[in-house]
Amino acid sequence: MTQISFFSRVLNLIAPRACPSCERRLAITEDPLCAACNMSLPRTMHHLQPFENEMARLFWGRIPVEKCAAFFLYKPNSTSSYLIYKLKYFDHPEIGEQLGQLVATEYESENFFDDITALLPVPLTYRRTIQRGYNQSIEIARGISSVTGLPIITKAIRRKTFIESQTHKDLWERNKNVENTFELNDAAKLNNQHVLLIDDVITSGATITAIGKELIKVPNIKISVLSLCFASDK
Repeated sequence: MTQISFFSRVLNLIAPRACPSCERRLAITEDPLCAACNMSLPRTMHHLQPFENEMARLFWGRIPVEKCAAFFLYKPNSTSSYLIYKLKYFDHPEIGEQLGQLVATEYESENFFDDITALLPVPLTYRRTIQRGYNQSIEIARGISSVTGLPIITKAIRRKTFIESQTHKDLWERNKNVENTFELNDAAKLNNQHVLLIDDVITSGATITAIGKELIKVPNIKISVLSLCFASDK
């Protein structure tokens, strides 16, 4: 049983924490979601079959991927969709780090991170990062790194342009929207690495595929993929 320190109990009284989904006050043993929201999160269980699952199939014949998983499914008007919206559009970078810690804690026990050598967050353009104030994929990676100890690699690949959001586009439009968007910036950082690409939401796999096509230019690289959320087109 986890021991709760006296300091933690006092801090919880002075500065109570709230669930990022329902905003209900968290009990001292709840972190980062309340028990109800945590239970309602539609987990995919992809990590139990990381070589063959619905999201992994998106990349078959497109880029070589070692393993692939999303933590939960996107469901409109639900805990999962609300968390993603708050993370991306309502200035809550801490949600990314908290959910990164949660997925890392659950997946580490199933050896998902074995053989991974570094985390590679999906990059945003400089302008997009300034507008939002942060890159949500980096925040997720920070949470994962705090649990696993894996280093985060940034600036090894960059996003040259951002045309418009992938939201509401069909498969062809998504692929076209990210065509020739990414380029290697410091390939030496990636030599002989098994990188885990970190993203917030994957739908068609177009963005990850575009990045993967650049990454396979690096000698002896292996690629795996982890996202918080999978929004199936089906």
